[in-house]
Amino acid sequence: MSPVLPPNPDFGAAVCAALREQVERLGLSIGDEPHWSAATFEVAVDPYSQEASTVAYWRGGARFGKATFFPDGRIFAEYQVLQPHPQQPGQYVDYVQVWGRPERLRGEAVLAEYAG
Repeated sequence: MSPVLPPNPDFGAAVCAALREQVERLGLSIGDEPHWSAATFEVAVDPYSQEASTVAYWRGGARFGKATFFPDGRIFAEYQVLQPHPQQPGQYVDYVQVWGRPERLRGEAVLAEYAG
């Protein structure tokens, strides 16, 4: 099996910056995470279209994340935040998501309620 080639590093840097920006919009910080250089790469084949996408994973640290780079140039990424929401008591920011193309990534936070 041949090694999986990572996507263009500029695209990776854009994804990492967009994920951090989504966290910062909430008034929170995850420091300089995620680091593009810390990502590992795999190929994922869509069971319906049979198209192969490259998937970047961030594992082994305090947070988990992944970014899927589709053959048509689209990207979908998510990264854990796991911090209390600053304006919504009883909720925390589970993770942030970004999607689109490298030159125009949009995103949002995914919230969860504390148990109990």
